Amino acid sequence: MKHIFYFLILLFVVTNCDQKKQEDSIPNLREQILNNEGFAFVKKKALGVVKAGFNAGDGYGEVWIRDYNTFIELSCEVYPVSEIKENLLVFFRMQGDDGNIIDGFIPKSKVQEGSYDYIYSDLEPRYAGHKNTVETDQEASLVQAVYKFVKKTGDHRLLETVVGEKAVRDRLEFSLNFLLNHRYNEEYGLIWGATTADWGDVQPEHDWGVFLTDETHYAIDIYDNAMFLIAIENFLELVPEKNEKWQPIHDGIVEKVRMHLWDNENQKYIPHLYLDGSPFPEDLDENEIYYHGGTAIAIEAGLLSTDEIKISLDKMIENVKASGAGSIGLTMYPPYPEGSFKNKGMYPYGYQNGGDWTWFGGRMIQQLIRYGFVEEAYEQLLPMTDRVQDNDGFFEWYTVKNEPKGSGTFRGSAGVLYKSIEMLEDWAKKESN
Repeated sequence: MKHIFYFLILLFVVTNCDQKKQEDSIPNLREQILNNEGFAFVKKKALGVVKAGFNAGDGYGEVWIRDYNTFIELSCEVYPVSEIKENLLVFFRMQGDDGNIIDGFIPKSKVQEGSYDYIYSDLEPRYAGHKNTVETDQEASLVQAVYKFVKKTGDHRLLETVVGEKAVRDRLEFSLNFLLNHRYNEEYGLIWGATTADWGDVQPEHDWGVFLTDETHYAIDIYDNAMFLIAIENFLELVPEKNEKWQPIHDGIVEKVRMHLWDNENQKYIPHLYLDGSPFPEDLDENEIYYHGGTAIAIEAGLLSTDEIKISLDKMIENVKASGAGSIGLTMYPPYPEGSFKNKGMYPYGYQNGGDWTWFGGRMIQQLIRYGFVEEAYEQLLPMTDRVQDNDGFFEWYTVKNEPKGSGTFRGSAGVLYKSIEMLEDWAKKESN
């Protein structure tokens, strides 16, 4: 009994010391956040970049829905509500007869024939659309973007706006139904897409890799399904009367994700569940690859416990150190070997095959804050904000040597960084009261 008594005293002392240490660190962290001059620089620059347009960045002519979804809230800070709403309506006017949503749109005068198979609609004579068919996130991205717009502006009238013969609220469901009707696998109870690198939009079997082909290897992954889950949650908050249909679908996908995609032994998501074989060599153990982006979106979808989030963060930090990358925006580790993708830009640590993307790293920061890992969020955000200052821009991605690549005005990066800083500052102000 004496030993138990001493153990309990020791446990009490250690617990109280840890608690006091944590309490003492909060004022210091609060002050660091509120007095970080780099944050002010990044926020000001982000506003300037987003104020300049709606296309993904200076290297792109199109307005892409997967990008717009991540900076639409910031756009609402600098543009009239009517203009933000109009961009969303373009996507609905160009919605397919089966409910599918285009990737992006561009003025007809800027169309370059011979690149995409352009899509046209009588409802939208000003623009041409295009769709990357290896992706399965355009529909979910549009639902999420509409949700963010309504929450940010309070403008629920968008949902009642009629496009063609359907109100936007019905077109939202139409887009979700497209995924159920055309991208749903009955055997596994999950949605599928082409094989890509994590959240990427390039398949291995083609020199460009943005269209489904006869050589495509179909697969199920965590990113697509997590995006779908978030979209369903957003839709039900906007249109709660549809709960009876969509809540069971949501809950079923949550169950199937855990059953088929979560590797409990290794505490990670498997990269792919293949429906017709893998495009990669048999000697590649693909499950050695850890997907950072898909894991971040899974956390946003509420698929991981607090303990699992901490394990995931620790693994990401470990991967950053092992690769030499600049931030947890590292797409994956290790990358796919040389020659795994026909697209020459997908070399190891190139582009989506192990490039470092603030666009997704920032979303991981947001989830860390949301789940109470504020100190860790602040620490992991600093490399991302520092390089905005060092390079005077929001670059699309970075090499493992932290060299900037791609567009220097990548609005998705600006949007997620601005929101991450805002969330940290909101936390710090609440702690001050």
